[in-house]
Amino acid sequence: MPMQPPVRIGARGSRLSLAQAGMMQRRIAEALGADPKDAERVAPLIVITTSGDRIQDRRLLEVGGKGLFTKEIEEAMLDGRIDCAVHSMKDMPAVLPPGLAIAAVPEREDPRDAFISHIAQRIEDLPPGARIGTASLRRQAQCLHHRPDLEVVMMRGNVDTRLAKLEAGEADAILLALSGLNRLGMGDLPASLLDPVERPPAPGQGALAIETRAGDADAPWVRALRHAPTAVAVAAERGAMAALEASCRTPIGAHAVLTADRVRLIVEALSPDGRLRFRREGEAALGAEPEAAARALGFELGAAVAREGGEAIKLPD
Repeated sequence: MPMQPPVRIGARGSRLSLAQAGMMQRRIAEALGADPKDAERVAPLIVITTSGDRIQDRRLLEVGGKGLFTKEIEEAMLDGRIDCAVHSMKDMPAVLPPGLAIAAVPEREDPRDAFISHIAQRIEDLPPGARIGTASLRRQAQCLHHRPDLEVVMMRGNVDTRLAKLEAGEADAILLALSGLNRLGMGDLPASLLDPVERPPAPGQGALAIETRAGDADAPWVRALRHAPTAVAVAAERGAMAALEASCRTPIGAHAVLTADRVRLIVEALSPDGRLRFRREGEAALGAEPEAAARALGFELGAAVAREGGEAIKLPD
């Protein structure tokens, strides 16, 4: 029997990316039948700096969109320098380069947004004119929809950088994904959590995407990482994203919940200034092909939001 060659894992160099990749490294090593202490030998981590990591002074929408977090890693995979990549699902564009696939979606962490502040427990409790830090157009629009008096401060960087900026007084509050905080062992930091029904998170938030070359997408070690309920929920949310042609220029949120043999989905898009909000809710039976049914529901609801919102939900060029 030929030996399984090492599975080289590409990841960004941030602390969160390495924590997420490390979780998957241990899972992949186990799937390959290796002892945990041999994880680095059978599934080595390869750190790759992306354009999204290098450019920190502007919003992603100004410099090319969320693909900046995946471009160099995907090039390394197509070149044969790595065999898979561990991404935050919310960073994944709707369309992947030819020859690559999202091969596995592991079990999801909590998808909610976390509110962190030293002066308030909730967004609603912030004083008039308070500054809230985020680089997300969705979070900006959702905040301004409920609190048009707030000042949104553009704040990019990794989790530690944003927390340091909060401590330095650059904002009165910040919003971060709870999943990332939990994976870093910092889940006790939030003052409160945002209701995912009232303020739906980014499509796929809280989930990881294991990306491989298309020819490796059904390898046994890949199949061992899959979590079917998470894949179905993410398919619904990304179906909405595809219908809305969502990029960093379109503030949209989506939240799917599975109950028995059905999926329920909330989709919303807002004008960038938060003044207008367009929402659709629906559910569908999952049937024999759950992911396809969920994706179809997402696309249907997303298309309805797109028709109603039109140009109002897109940031002008």
